[in-house]
Amino acid sequence: MTYQPFSLSGNIIDVLNQRIYSGTIHVENGKIKSITEEQTPETKFILPGLIDAHIHIESSMLVPSEFARSAVVHGTVATVSDPHEIANVLGLEGVEFMLDNAAKTPFKFHFSAPSCVPATPFETAGATISATEIAKLLERQEIVSLSEMMNVPGVLNDSDDVLGKLKLAKIAGKPIDGHAPGLRGSSVKKYIEAGITTDHECFTIEEALEKLSLGMQVQIREGSAARNLDDLMPLLNDHYENCMLCSDDKHPDDFAEGHINEMVKRAIAAGIDPLKVLWSATVTPIKTYGLNVGLLQPGDAADMLVIDNLNNFEIPTTYINGEIVAKNGSTQLDSQRITPINKFEANRQTPELFQIKAKQPEVPVIDVIDGQLVTRRFEVKPTIDGDGFIQADMEKDILKIAVLNRYTISKPAVALIHNFGIKEGAIASSVAHDSHNIVAVGTSNEALTRAINLIIENQGGISAASNSGDHVLPLPVAGIMSDDDAFKVGKAYAQIDQIVKSMGTTLAAPYMTLSFMALLVIPDIKLSDKGLFDGVGFEFLDVFEGIRV
Repeated sequence: MTYQPFSLSGNIIDVLNQRIYSGTIHVENGKIKSITEEQTPETKFILPGLIDAHIHIESSMLVPSEFARSAVVHGTVATVSDPHEIANVLGLEGVEFMLDNAAKTPFKFHFSAPSCVPATPFETAGATISATEIAKLLERQEIVSLSEMMNVPGVLNDSDDVLGKLKLAKIAGKPIDGHAPGLRGSSVKKYIEAGITTDHECFTIEEALEKLSLGMQVQIREGSAARNLDDLMPLLNDHYENCMLCSDDKHPDDFAEGHINEMVKRAIAAGIDPLKVLWSATVTPIKTYGLNVGLLQPGDAADMLVIDNLNNFEIPTTYINGEIVAKNGSTQLDSQRITPINKFEANRQTPELFQIKAKQPEVPVIDVIDGQLVTRRFEVKPTIDGDGFIQADMEKDILKIAVLNRYTISKPAVALIHNFGIKEGAIASSVAHDSHNIVAVGTSNEALTRAINLIIENQGGISAASNSGDHVLPLPVAGIMSDDDAFKVGKAYAQIDQIVKSMGTTLAAPYMTLSFMALLVIPDIKLSDKGLFDGVGFEFLDVFEGIRV
C-alpha cells in the first residue's frame, strides 16, 4: 500500500514520556518520520490509539472485521483478543476463522492461544484444543500470549496438563493471562508463581492490590455484565504502569455507545491524571504483549487519535498506520464478505422436558448480582404444583433456568434462579460462556420452550418470548456472531434488549448476565448442560429430579 505523507500539528500527548507539548508530527509510509516541537496555532490534542488489553471479540456478536469498523469510531486501534468462545464451538477451525477475518482489516488484532477448551470437564463443548495445538498456535506471530488460565484448581493442584500448557508459553517466551476471581492469600501466590502474569477478574480494590504486590498486572475491566472500573479506578493513581484497561465481554448495544474511550473519559473526570490513565490504555499492553502499535515516537506506526479536549474526550479522527479509519463518528473501513461456519445439532423442545422435582425440602438457588459475574447461593423451599413439579414464583422472583446441549440431542438441565426480574415470558441465548450451549430463563415451561426453539430454528441467536410476541436476533456464525453490518447488529440488539426490559427485568445487561450463568469457573453457583454446579467446591449438586418424557 502506498501511503501519502502528511503533517499533523497540535498538543502532542507523549504518554511514554509523560508530557504534553505543542508540535508537529510528520508521517511518511504509515510511520512517524519525525516530530518537531514548536508552537502551533492548533488547539486539538494528538495521542496514541487506545488498546483493549483483554476481550472476546465474539461477545460483541460481530466478526473481527465488523468489530473493527465500530471500534475505530471510539478510538480503539488494537486489541488482545482471546478467541476461546469460538474455539469452544469449533476448535482450531474457529480460531483460524477469526485470524483470517481479522487479517482483512488494518485494525491491529492480536490474539492469544486458548488455554482451556473446554473450560471444564463438567460441561459439553463443541471441540477440544490440545496442548500440541496450543504449541503450534504459540509459534504464530499474531498469537501474543497464552489466554486466561481459568483452571485455577489445576494450577493449585499441580495438574500435569495445566503445568504443561504453562510451560509451552514459557518456552515460546509469551506471557500467560490469568483468570482468578477472588483468589487471595497463599493460593494466589502459588497461582502467580506458576508464571501467570495478568488478571482481569479483580472485583475489589483489596484483591487487586494483593495481586499487584505479588507482581501481577491488573486488567481493569468494564464490560456489559462485569463492571469493575468504579471500584478499581483508584489503582490508576499509583499503579498505572502495571494496569491495563479492558472490556472482556461487551454486547453490541454497549459497544455501539463506547469502548475504552469511555473508561478513559470517566477516569479523567474522576480526577486521575490523564497521562496515567492513558499509560494504562496504551503503554502497559504494548510492553506486556509486545504489540505492534505506535506510541507517537519517531519510527513508530502512525496509530493515533485527534481529540478536541481531554474532558469530553470526543474523537473526531482515528488513524491506523497513517490512514484515517474513522472520521466524525463514521467508520472509514469497508465491510468484508463473510461465509458463516457453525455447529448446531439440538432438536426442538416441548414443555414437559422442563419439568423437575426436588429431592429435598430446600434446594439451592442461583442468586444473580447485577454488574458482576459472580453469583451467590441461597436455599429455598420451592413452589410445587399438585403433581409435585417445581414452578417459577414471580412474586419471589424465583424463575426457572435451563441449559440445553446444542451439540448432541439431549435433555435440558433445569434449576432455579433469583434476581432476574422477568414477570412474563422467557429469554434464551446460544451465547453461553464458555461452551455456548443454549441458556434460558423463564416464568414457565411453555415460555422456555418458545424461547429455546427460536434459537434452534435459527441455528443460534438471542431470543425473547413475550406477551408481545416472539423475537430473535439470529447469530449464524458459530451460533455466537452475526454476519451482518456492525451498526445494524447494534440497533437490532438494542431493540430486543428493550423488549426484555419491558418484560420486567431491571438488570443493566440481561443477555450478557444470562450468558454467564453457565460459566462454571466463576463462583458461587452456575448451571451447565450436565446439571447444577457448585463453583466453590467444584462439584455437581444432586438436588433435582428431571422427568424424562
